[in-house]
This record gives sequence, C-alpha cells and structure tokens, in this order.
Amino acid sequence: MSPTSKRPSSPEHSSFTPIFFLLIAVRLWISFTDVSEILKNDQQLSSPLTSFSQLKEGIFLFNHDIDPYSGGSFRHSPLLLSFFATVLPSSRRLASALWTASDAVGAWALVEIWRARQNLRRSSRDLLVAASYLLNPYLFLPSLALSTSSLENTALLLSIMFACNGKASASLFLLSSVIHLSFSSGVMLLPILLLLITDPHSHIASPKPLSTPLKKAYPLLGEFLFYMGILTLISTFVAGSWSWIPQTWGATLTLPDLAPNTGLWWYFFTEMFDHFRPFFLMVFTVHLFIYVVPVCLKFQHDALYAVFIMLGILGTFKPYTTLSDPGLFLTVFAIFPEIYPYMRYPIVTVLLHLHASLLMPLFHHLWLSQGTGNANFFYASTLVFACANGAALVDCIWPGLRIAIGPHVEGYSIVQE
Repeated sequence: MSPTSKRPSSPEHSSFTPIFFLLIAVRLWISFTDVSEILKNDQQLSSPLTSFSQLKEGIFLFNHDIDPYSGGSFRHSPLLLSFFATVLPSSRRLASALWTASDAVGAWALVEIWRARQNLRRSSRDLLVAASYLLNPYLFLPSLALSTSSLENTALLLSIMFACNGKASASLFLLSSVIHLSFSSGVMLLPILLLLITDPHSHIASPKPLSTPLKKAYPLLGEFLFYMGILTLISTFVAGSWSWIPQTWGATLTLPDLAPNTGLWWYFFTEMFDHFRPFFLMVFTVHLFIYVVPVCLKFQHDALYAVFIMLGILGTFKPYTTLSDPGLFLTVFAIFPEIYPYMRYPIVTVLLHLHASLLMPLFHHLWLSQGTGNANFFYASTLVFACANGAALVDCIWPGLRIAIGPHVEGYSIVQE
C-alpha cells in the first residue's frame, strides 16, 4: 500500500459518500418523471436486444407457457427472462429504482477500478470518477429508457473491478454472464484474462514485455469455459430447448432485425443484396474481433489500458449499438488522467460528439416522428457519431503509444507534423 493511502482523510474524501448518494437521489427523482415513458421506445437508447418493452413481451409469453423465442422477435437472454419473470418490478417506478441502483453499483465499481489502478484506498478524484458515470448523458438516457444495456455495463464494470482486485472467479463468472447477455462482449475475454495474470497499475509510461508466463491464463480460460457451459445449460433449461441460441447469440452474427440504431451495421445491410449478405456479415464480424490480439500484444504491459481500448472498439463497431456502448468507453476515460497531456486533437473529438449529439435526435425525430425526412438523414448523423467515436479511440491509442517516449524528445515536432 502506498504511503498516500495512509494519510488522514481530506475534506474531499469525507464528502464523497454524501455527494455520491445525492447524485443517485437526483438520478432517481428524474427517473420517476414522465421522461422515462417518452424515451422507452427511442432506437438511440435501446435496440432489439436491449429493449425493456420487448423484455416485458417475452416475459408475458413465458408466464403463459408460450415459447418467447418461437416468434423471432424476442432476443433477450434466458438469464434475463428467468430473472425478471421472478422479480419483475410491478410498476415502472420500481423498475426505474432497480436501474438507478444498477447505475450506482456501476459508478462504485468504476471508482474501485480507479483506486486499484492508483493503489489507493481513496483519493480526491473519486467523486469526479463517480460523477463521470452517473452524469454521462450517454449512460443516463439509456438507463431512463430502461435499456438492459445499462445492466450489461454494470456487470462488465464489476468483472473488470474484480479482475483488478485479483478475484478471478467472480470476474470470470460476471464476464460469462455479460457475454450471455451480449455475445459481442466476447472481445473482452482476452484483455480481462491478461489483467488477471498481471496488475491494474499504470505502466504505459514504461512498456516492457510481459514477464508473467501465458500458461497462467490456461486455468482461468478453463474456468471461464466452465461458467459459460453452466450458464448455457441453465439458459437451455429455462427456454426449454436450444432455440434461444439463434435468437440471441445468432442475432449478433446474422443481424435479422434491421431496426435503426446508432451503429454502422443496420443501414448497410438494409441496402445489401441478399447474395452478398453472408460475405459482408463475415467481414463485419471479423472486423470487430480482429483488433483483440493486436491491442493485447501492444499494451501487454498495461492490461487495464488494453481493456479500455477494447471498450472503445466494442462501442464503435458493435452490431446493435446504443448510446450506452460508447458512453461506457468515454466514462472509463476518467481513470486515465495521465494520457490527457498527450492527446492530439481532443477539441475536434469533443466537437464531433457535440455535433452528433445534436444531429441524431433531430434527424431521428424528423424521420420517425414528423415523417419529413428519411433513413438517409438519420444514418448520416450516425456516421458522424461513428467518426466521433473513432476519433476518441484514435486519440486514446496515440498517447498510449506516445507517453513512453517522454515530452522532450528530439524529432517529436516532426512526428506531430
């Protein structure tokens, strides 16, 4: 433990808990208003795989002994089906309270990840890290819409937190649960395994080859596969057959529902000729997973930074993307203050996000509510959003590579030019 962690608590430290609960109370109060009802069907906030309305429809069919996966429209995991069929909130307010509690846990997990990275019990930055999660509109609005992506984000942050604290079983079990809910999250397996066999502390300024033998990851991989197998059997038992697999995991790979969303896939495959579709589905899927090994190799000296970069790639290229996917990446940004001085074009990235955040709701409303626009309007705004996410991702990769060189290196001006 570093000497800093033994110092007496400062006023900033002691004020963390009351302000943290105040933020949660404000979030809860807003979620009890009519805003939630307005946002529940917004395609920017929830997708066919995360919509609360479709989850309720599936639960209704399940409770009436009808297979919800037989109709081809229900795409939630049987894990969510079994959970909410048992403890489904009886009112929207109770559901809003549950989602707010989930976000509170996610914010707490993010603070614990920050503390683990700095090897501190508390710091003056804790409140800022928590606020970056609770006040991020990309995360707040999907939570108001009761998108299950908020629950996925919380589970993923908990998995990363346990990995930072060396609790492998809890981390791998939560990761397997996240992958069951969202199959694309499988890209996080390798960086989290790397995090489990190393440490979460900052090493991007001193890159060194991985000293830990990779064979230490083999038992962890076996444990992960065990959890995946158990959850798959439980899901099959709940669903009554294997029909849930093509409707949930298969939906990620085959994109059967082309409902509009903030991602890059839906419009492209709307315009795609049927005989080209299998090839481009393969290309898009491989494109998402092809980054995993290079990123983990390049940032093997700082596994938590590799996790961060993979969150950005997942949030940009995921098949059914909502605002909460890149929102998680932008929030985790708060635990890497050491990279801020090395970023090249942060103003451009911020302005692109601001531009996209204004365009998407406007063009979405013009197309689907007013009927005065068309799909090209909304897709153009999602392309701007993708450019903003890509710019943020590149702007984070650059300091991760550049910081090891130091601020005063001959020829640095040439690199910038």
